[in-house]
Amino acid sequence: MSIRTFPEGFLWGAATAAYQIEGAWNEDGKGESIWDRFVRRKYNVLNNDTGDVACDHYHLMPQDVALMKELGMQTYRFSLSWPRILPQGRGAVNEKGLDFYDRLVDNLLAAKILPNATLNHWDFPQAFQDIGGWLNRDSIDWFTDYARVVFDKLGDRVPMWSTHNEPWVIAFRGNAMGTHAPGLCDYSKAYQTAHHLLISHGKTVELFRQDGYKGQIGIVLNLGHFEPGSERESDRAACQRAYEENVALFLDPLFLGRYPEMLFDWIGPHAPQVEGGDFTSINQPIDFLGVNYYTTEVISYALEGGLLKASRVPVSSPGLGHTEMGWGIHPAGLTAVLLNVKEKYGNPTMYITENGCGYKEVPDEKDFVSDWNRVNFLRVHFLAAQDAIQAGVNLRGYYVWSLMDNFEWAKGYGPRFGIVRINYETMSRTPKQSAHWYREVIAQNGVVE
Repeated sequence: MSIRTFPEGFLWGAATAAYQIEGAWNEDGKGESIWDRFVRRKYNVLNNDTGDVACDHYHLMPQDVALMKELGMQTYRFSLSWPRILPQGRGAVNEKGLDFYDRLVDNLLAAKILPNATLNHWDFPQAFQDIGGWLNRDSIDWFTDYARVVFDKLGDRVPMWSTHNEPWVIAFRGNAMGTHAPGLCDYSKAYQTAHHLLISHGKTVELFRQDGYKGQIGIVLNLGHFEPGSERESDRAACQRAYEENVALFLDPLFLGRYPEMLFDWIGPHAPQVEGGDFTSINQPIDFLGVNYYTTEVISYALEGGLLKASRVPVSSPGLGHTEMGWGIHPAGLTAVLLNVKEKYGNPTMYITENGCGYKEVPDEKDFVSDWNRVNFLRVHFLAAQDAIQAGVNLRGYYVWSLMDNFEWAKGYGPRFGIVRINYETMSRTPKQSAHWYREVIAQNGVVE
């Protein structure tokens, strides 16, 4: 039995998102988010579930931090609810909402857990959606004003910041596919949203530097791996389009100061309106790139395949099967994603900011779950990350998704992603087999092959 070890100082942690765990959706002055509105329209979410209570983290936060400490977590990635802090998106600060995050940070530091805060994990203020949302170019200033409020309050104690989580999901699932809030179906709006998200990211990085806040700042992207269905030109071109929409649409402007030419030739009138200086704003040096990896897909040309004329088939490595979400399990895809960023974008400092799997689970009489499927999933992905490090990738840490079972967006409370089980009737927290296994990984900074 051999152990594959990670570099000294490698950070191990877990991640969550505000809307998925906090609950208290209308308490202590919190404003309405687009997800608060979206879940109230019938048939948007499985079983009409909502995040109104979720894991009740808003009230149980000290207990959750104590649990993180017990599990040996070195760092915790969380997001802040914009409308909890600024109920109307701007203007008067809701001090009770901001104080919640102030207490969270203090609790984490007292437990010797490094806070890693994300400003935007999808719960955009509904008040802004009512006047155009991210399509309104004023959204750039709205976001930087919100960031300043948070930096002023927490910037002395939070060493790691991310501007946006998965802007592709905000843009395309929210505005082109209609499966996430705000539930629109318009590719032109999706591309314009992506552009404004990128500018708001860059302007916030500029603010962070100019005002001299401590710590590091970056962005978190969901980067899939894509393989062509064959060597036919039609399949290879479809695969390139899928790659560019998911990956290069964000990495090219962030690191190269331009959009991918092939994709923009293809989408034609759906391309966003770009003003002078936009790429300069986007192309700000960042301290790290957060990578969320879940899937590898085989892409083939398909006449009925939507705007990109592409079909997608999930890839699974032999013997690994699929998750409850229908996603393939292909750890080699994670290695490929990291190597792609290294080779094309100058090998920036990277963290795996999300990686995990959702399943339907049956607990025993003590609410314990023997989730050996999750243990194996994480083990092979940790090894894939270690392969990338051996190949020269500048990877500094790994956040498992997720710390606890939670509201899985349009899937409601069906799939469970947590290494800690949440009993939604009693709100009890029970570490699963994967949590105990992960504690050993962290302790030895390595994985048994």
